[in-house]
This record gives sequence, structure tokens and C-alpha cells, in this order.
Amino acid sequence: MSAPTRSAGWMAVAMAMAASGMAASCVKLNWSYPEDYIGPSRTAAAVPAVGPPAPAKAAQGPKPTAPGPAQEPAAGQAAKTVTGLPDTGAKPSAGLPPAATGQKPLEPVKIGVTDAILTALSNNQALVVEKLNTPITRTFEDQALAVFDPDLTAGLSRSRAITKGRGGGASTSVANEAQIGVQQLLPTGTQIGVDASTAATHGSGAGEEFFTSRLGLSVTQALLRGYGLDVNLASLRQARLDTLSTQYELRGFAESLVAQVEETYWDYTLAQRQIEIFTESLHLAEQQLNETEERIRIGKLAEIERAASEAEVASRREDLINANAALTTTRLRLLRLLNPGVPSYWSRDVAIETTPAAPELKLEDLESHVQVAERLRPDLNQARLQVQRGDLEIVKTRNGLLPKLDLFMTLGKSGYAETFGRSLEHLDDRGYDLLVGVNVEYPLWNRDAKARNMRAGLTRRQSIEAVTNLAQLVEVDVRSAYVEVHRAKEQVAATAVTRRLQEEKARAEMEKFRVGKSTTLLVAQAQRDLLASRINEVQALVAYLKAIVEFYRLEGSLLMRRGVEAPGQQPIVLTE
Repeated sequence: MSAPTRSAGWMAVAMAMAASGMAASCVKLNWSYPEDYIGPSRTAAAVPAVGPPAPAKAAQGPKPTAPGPAQEPAAGQAAKTVTGLPDTGAKPSAGLPPAATGQKPLEPVKIGVTDAILTALSNNQALVVEKLNTPITRTFEDQALAVFDPDLTAGLSRSRAITKGRGGGASTSVANEAQIGVQQLLPTGTQIGVDASTAATHGSGAGEEFFTSRLGLSVTQALLRGYGLDVNLASLRQARLDTLSTQYELRGFAESLVAQVEETYWDYTLAQRQIEIFTESLHLAEQQLNETEERIRIGKLAEIERAASEAEVASRREDLINANAALTTTRLRLLRLLNPGVPSYWSRDVAIETTPAAPELKLEDLESHVQVAERLRPDLNQARLQVQRGDLEIVKTRNGLLPKLDLFMTLGKSGYAETFGRSLEHLDDRGYDLLVGVNVEYPLWNRDAKARNMRAGLTRRQSIEAVTNLAQLVEVDVRSAYVEVHRAKEQVAATAVTRRLQEEKARAEMEKFRVGKSTTLLVAQAQRDLLASRINEVQALVAYLKAIVEFYRLEGSLLMRRGVEAPGQQPIVLTE
């Protein structure tokens, strides 16, 4: 084997050593990125278990609930009336202004609560914006990893020197130099470099040409500050935790979005139902006015009785105007959340395909739901990630307290000759140069490093206290929502009883009026009470459905119970 070939092989071996050192260090990184997919679960739905796990049997949890506590009508069937409420037969007003152009009305957006959730998860513009946070933050991982990328260096230089002799003569020398090298920092704190150079010196006289070629290997190993995988990979691991944090933040956003969609969906059904009730109430008030006027005409009632009936009709019309406006506003909020993607969707009505119904729901004991929230709440898991990030910051700052002690070694071989080719051949000679030494550096008082370390310790303590505080808030949220679910459930039954009694009261007052035992004012009051009880009944049902949704959101299990897959499902566990 020729000398140039052996020299090139020696450089290749050194390069391979550097590459293998990097590969061996990166094996310990063990990267695995969870998917940022948000949508219908691609596996069997897993409802969170509640309570501590049993030694041999999985802990029992609340049964999965449907994507909305309601019944979906079969294809081609009309939506049923609200469970527990009388069917008036009135058609809800869309609450839309009439088309000024006289064009044919656009087809409504027909959607059930399950489809509404999936549509929002696919199309909601705010969610699209939120999804970009994770890939944006992930670029900081590549930036932190770039510290360990090899650096290729190369250079060319030319110098010229003129020296005057004692006799007045002058000599000229020209030196040309070319060099190339590669160096790399390994996660172990080792700096490896390989370089090759050649220099050609030309004198003014004949035969004054000389070539120097050199191959070198340099290794610098940190012994104290900057030593080890823990400190050198700390920034990279912090960037990784930041990426995970955005995934838990995304999960929390998706959970809030699903809750918003469900609650707005039920608000829209409530607005439609209120229009039905107000429309029927207006019709009854107008009938009462007509009957009053007829009695006045035949002399059975005084003229002054007309005012109460007219006021009642005006009040019902006012209520209907407000209800139509509320329906339109709620429709816009629902379309904003859905972003259905059909042409001119802002001008379309929304056709509800899922009618609200009180679900047969039996919650587990309160402590079990608190334990689920402590494991699954995204904001609580984010806070725990901040503690882990603080642990890594302490690793970095504690290492900064150490003095800088580096062991370095430089090994090289040089060849000298009158030609470039022979200078390469002389690289195979037995001669070599070796430099070994130690560098020490330590700032007096080292106040910067001490301040950083103290700040890191205090910040970590603050993060731990923040987790404890947030855990208390989470428990208050779950306990309060648990009470609200039970209150709302009982309110559904109570308002139904009140509505039935108010119906009897209004019917009795009307009968008394027809036989001359009551007045239009008392009849109007009874009808007004009946109207309020009917509104309260449908409001109680919707409030119950919304209370369930809010309870599952505060528990952190809403996505899982709705069969939605999203990142950030695994709980973060802090170690002492």
C-alpha cells in the first residue's frame, strides 16, 4: 500500500471513530415522537379507570357514554321531540332575515352532535392554528441537537515576504497553504477533530521550493465542567419536554373545543325549543285576546279588561323577537365552531338531527373521579413537565459550578520534500508529533454560576408548589362539577313537576274565566307562569346535558369518552 493511501486510510479511521462515538452517544436519546393526530379513535375506546388499580384486577371505571347524551335518529327519519316535553307541533323559526333578492333559500346544514364534534375537530380554524405549535416547538429540538453536528472547515492562504540583505540585495519568498478539517462535539463532552494541510514555499532563487504536508488528530475531553451525557444532553431533553408540553396543551384545547361544540349544540336546540314555546304562547295569548274582545262586545266584560290581554300579546311578541335573535346568534357561534366548509355557510340554517334527552347516567364515587382528573388533566400534566424541565436546569447549573478542566491531545504526522508528491510519501516516516496537556479555568468567586444554580433551585421549588396548588384547584373543579351534575339532574325532575302543575293551574284559571269567576289579568298571570315553567323545564334539561359535558372536561376524560384520539393521553409521573 502506498503512503498516500495509508495516510488517507488513517484519516478515514479517525473519522470513523468520531462518527461511531456520536452514534453510540445518540443511542441513549431513545427518541419516539407521539403522533399529533386528533380524530376518531383508531383503536378500541378506552375509558379511564377510576380508583387505584387493584393488584390482580383492573380497576373499574365509569362506563363509556355516547358522544352526546342523546339519541341519534335513523337515516331518513325526522328528529324526535325533546324527551319529557309536550309536542306542540310548532315549527321553529330559523331566526334568519328574509332574503332580499328573492332567491331560493340555501339547504340547511344537517348535523348530529357526533358529526358536529368530528367536523369541528377536522375544520375548526382555531384548532388548525393550535396544531402548529407542536411542529414549531419541535424545531428547537433540532436546534439543540445541532450542537453535536460535525463542522467542516477549509481554508486557502497566500503570503509574500521580501527580505533585504546587507549588500542591498533582496530575496522574495512566497508561501501557499491549503487546509481542510472536520471537528465534532460528542454528548460525552469529547471534542474530536481531524485535519489535513499542505504548504508550499517558493524562494526567489532556483531550487528554493519546499513542500510541507501534515495530517493531524486532536481530542479534547472535559473532565469536570461539560463532562457526561447528563449535562450535554440537558438542553436537548428540555426541548423535548417543551414539545411534549405543547401536545398536552393541544389536548386541553381539543377537549375544550369538544365541550364548546356540545354545549353550543345544546344551546341551539334550546333556542329552537324556546321559539316553539313562545310561538305557541303567542298563539294562546292572541286567542285569549279574541275571546276577551268577544265577551266585551256582548257585554259580559268591561272595556278595561282588553288592556291586560293586549299587554300579554305584546309581551309574547317581544319574547319571540328576543328568542329569534338568540337563535341566530347561537347559530353563528355553532357554525364558527364547525366551520363546515360548504359554500355560503354563514347564510345557512342548521338542522338539528340529535334531540336532547336526559341520559341514564350513574356516576362513580367522587374520589374515583378526582383520581382520574389527577392523572388525565392536561394542565396538571403540563405543570409536572415544568418540574422535570427544572430538574434538567439544575443539572446544567450545578455543572457550571465546577472548574473547567480539559485534557487535550494532538497527534500529527508531517512530511517534508521538494515536491508535493514526495511530501505525502514522507508521511509514512516514523516521525510524528504529539502534544498532551491540561487546561484549567475557574472564575474567581464564580458568582454568575452560583446565581444561576440558586435561581434554578428556587424555580424548581416554585414549580413543585405550583403543581400542588393546581392539584387543589383541579380537585375543587371536579368536586364542584360533581355537585352541579347531581343538582342539574334533580332540577330536570323538579321543573317537569312544576310545569305539569302550572298547566293544571292555567287550565283551571281559564275555566273560571269562561264562567265569569276570574279576570283577564289572572288568566294572563297563569299563562305567564306556565310559559316560565315550560322554559325552565327545557333549560333544566339542557343545563343537565351541559353539566355532564363540563364535568367530563374538568375530569380530563371527555375526549376518551367521546371516542376521540389525541396526543397527551399518557399521565406524567414525578419521581422524587
